[in-house]
Amino acid sequence: MDLETLRQGNFSQLGQAITAWKGVVDKLQTLERDARDDLKAKADKANWAGMNATVSREFITKTAGEFSDAHTEAKSIHDILKDTHDELVSYNEQLDQAIERGRKKNLTVTPIAGGGFTVTMLIHPDRAAKGHDVPDHSPQDAEQLRDDVQRILNRATESDTTAATVLRALVDQAEVGFSGAAYGDRDSAIDAIRKAEEAAKIIQAKGDEMSPEEFQKLNGLLASYKNDPLFQEKFATQLGPKATLEFWADLSSPDSTKDLTRTQLNQLGDFQKNLGVVLGGATQSDSPAMRQWENDMVKLSGQRYNTRSGDVWGFQIMSNLMRTGDYDDQFLNKYGKELVATEKEMKLPDRYWNMQPKPKMNFIGDEEFGRDPMTGFLTALANSPDASTDFFNAKEPQDNAQWVLKDRPYFDDSPLDDGPNEAKDAAGKAMFAAVSGVSDPKDPSAEFQPHTPEQREAMKRSLGILSSMSNDFPPELRDDMALAMGNHGDWVHEAMSDPVSRHELDSGQLMEVSKQISRNRDAYGELVTQMHGAVVADIYTEKAHPEDSLDRAGRTIGFLEEARYQATNDEKGQKLADASWDKAGRYHVIGGLVTPWHPAGDAAQRVVDLVTSKMLEDEQNKINGQATADHQETYGRRTQELQQIADIWYGQNEKWAEDPAHEGYSKDHGIYKQIGEAANDGNKKAEGVAGVQ
Repeated sequence: MDLETLRQGNFSQLGQAITAWKGVVDKLQTLERDARDDLKAKADKANWAGMNATVSREFITKTAGEFSDAHTEAKSIHDILKDTHDELVSYNEQLDQAIERGRKKNLTVTPIAGGGFTVTMLIHPDRAAKGHDVPDHSPQDAEQLRDDVQRILNRATESDTTAATVLRALVDQAEVGFSGAAYGDRDSAIDAIRKAEEAAKIIQAKGDEMSPEEFQKLNGLLASYKNDPLFQEKFATQLGPKATLEFWADLSSPDSTKDLTRTQLNQLGDFQKNLGVVLGGATQSDSPAMRQWENDMVKLSGQRYNTRSGDVWGFQIMSNLMRTGDYDDQFLNKYGKELVATEKEMKLPDRYWNMQPKPKMNFIGDEEFGRDPMTGFLTALANSPDASTDFFNAKEPQDNAQWVLKDRPYFDDSPLDDGPNEAKDAAGKAMFAAVSGVSDPKDPSAEFQPHTPEQREAMKRSLGILSSMSNDFPPELRDDMALAMGNHGDWVHEAMSDPVSRHELDSGQLMEVSKQISRNRDAYGELVTQMHGAVVADIYTEKAHPEDSLDRAGRTIGFLEEARYQATNDEKGQKLADASWDKAGRYHVIGGLVTPWHPAGDAAQRVVDLVTSKMLEDEQNKINGQATADHQETYGRRTQELQQIADIWYGQNEKWAEDPAHEGYSKDHGIYKQIGEAANDGNKKAEGVAGVQ
């Protein structure tokens, strides 16, 4: 900023713009509050069905989010403008004061061509009026005035240019709509950009040959700014996708020339997490530079990179950086599409991934080396449920769900050949996210919403694929599928209890999957817990025909009992059940409902744990190597379970049950007879769909 621009600057128009922006911020704040507390709150509480339960609710939720982002961005713009305005006004005043100090010493500041200025005498002593004394000044006075003016101009220029930089960066974050990036002043925003540039330059200049001190500084920058949108975007785009891949390939190599990996080994896990969060956040930016970064990263991931210890695939590198962070849905699906296509082209991808001499690329935990790129990618999908839903429903150019759930040749990537396969375990978590819209069902802060048609489709597809695997059903997916069935508990309960199998979910598939889940004691306990939640919720909400909910309860219990019987009690089942059934001890299950959006969720919650715990811990319900193969004795164990559910039903429908018009539902006998007969019907249906009748 030159001398005359600052000295003659009229900041009233900027002040008017700030006032106008304040009005925009206030209006958007009102709209945001109305959208959140009125529109969205009512939508969340509404007992909608059909398309309204998905399309309308989703639209309202998204709209409320847009108002929130708009308010946040408008406030950031207002605060940055105000901060800049106040600084420029201050610099204008400081300039006037400096010039006035100079005048008192017979010095003046004069602009020159090209934007510079010069300090000269205001009145030459030889030209002073007769009898007028001109103030004295020293050469040092002139130099000090020059330096003061230049310092003020430099700071004003800094304020002006950095404001322009951060405002453009904010606007670029979202190609359409609003980014929601929040900054209270210009300094914090420009600081984030400069720190990103500093972090990227450390890697560009030194790579894995940086000193331990430089590495610690870099890790500290990533940790401090990992959730800052401007830092994320600037760091990723300045470093570039290829340099990112090459850096991690070299850093994780055990033969770094300066032995950085060995000296900082205990920090590599945290560094990997921080870097993943930064890159994930960067993909949320819609800036043109970041969109190009994403496209290039997908292409580069299919290439091989040479390190001192051997070649490694880009997919292996990038997938390990995906284990943490919230990656953009479109980027994840582009990446996943290419990863699956590459693996199918390899035909035996485990041979390619596992043949690399590079021993370790993952430092988050000790369970795996990080050679299998599908593990990190599926972990990223689990963290981004919408992306996971899209991935599991995609059939073109290849069927993703069929590949990751059934066809893919998995391999052991752990230091020890024991325990579950980490990649299969990640596939189960991604599958649950796809069908539920939730990353972690055990997270107490998880917000469950009514299922979309796409989530229902993902559930149907996963059920069909896994049921077709019969006894090759992956043990790692038992608990995830139990949770998925509980998450769709109303749907699954309706299908299990349907007397004529006319439901959208296939009864045979449900039977096979339930049987495979029941091969493990804890997974079976999880399934029972979840379905008890669905049964009780049905009892609490069925008001038109209460007798139907009692009938459905019995049929579902019978269906589940038959699944367990086939998995554990007959001669074939003895070979199918794993060792968990022979172990004493308590069940390790979540307990409670996985579907708290259900209208009866809170009320049903209070009784589900009680019913389930008593049923599962009943001494008669333990199954061991001497379990009987007799159906009648097996079914006899469920008596207490059925009685408790019948009592819950009666508590909700006592008036209806005692109405003389409704015979056969008395408290002491009728309800137990009704639910017992329904359970027997459920047994028979399950036997039928399982083909054992």
